[in-house]
Amino acid sequence: MITRRKLLMLLPAAAMAWEYVVAGTPEIAPNYNRSQHWWGMLLDIPKCIGCGNCVRACAAENNVPEGYFRTWVERYHVAGWEQERPQVDSPNGGKNGFPPSKYEGGKNFFVPKMCNHCVDSPCTQVCPVGATLHTPDGVVLVDESYCLGCRYCVQACPYGCRFLHPTKHTAEKCSLCYHRITKGLTTACCENCPTGARQLVDLKNPADPIHEYLKTHSVQVLKPHLATGAKAFYHDLDGSVR
Repeated sequence: MITRRKLLMLLPAAAMAWEYVVAGTPEIAPNYNRSQHWWGMLLDIPKCIGCGNCVRACAAENNVPEGYFRTWVERYHVAGWEQERPQVDSPNGGKNGFPPSKYEGGKNFFVPKMCNHCVDSPCTQVCPVGATLHTPDGVVLVDESYCLGCRYCVQACPYGCRFLHPTKHTAEKCSLCYHRITKGLTTACCENCPTGARQLVDLKNPADPIHEYLKTHSVQVLKPHLATGAKAFYHDLDGSVR
């Protein structure tokens, strides 16, 4: 039985596949049509409490090696007029939360970071073998079977969201939990965020709440001057964030 609470937690597309998910056979859910989706992420800065749940969930879901991060959280401290020189810390990627701030006055806030799944991504442009690719539904992925480990994409990413896996020696980053969203589930980080600061959005789905949200809220992207077509949308992003 699908309860109202479950429906609110799931994406609209997941409701249709719910019976398959609870049965433990999501792979036989109704066929996923990639042309009908265009994925992104909404990150609501005022809602982020820096608990690290998202980082831990991502690491567990994707077997991220210790000391590396597909997503991480930064804490910003901005004192008065010093907006261009914020103090930023991210102990262990925010995986275990944050200690009390050592700064007095000004303001403190948390900023989740991840791959922005850009429409015009620099990483795909520099990959010499096409191992970094765009899917038809707007997700940037890495095909490990083609990756040479040359690090070109790591250097090209302006958001610092890629790393070379220490044992596989291939590029790795956030995949937007592609293995989950194509089965009607949300991402591990969104599922484990206690405040709803992270929301997976389907920009092609007219019923997705993101469309109503954009009518009443302003959103920003990181480094807009680079015109990468980033699809990680931030609400109430402070001008000091880099």
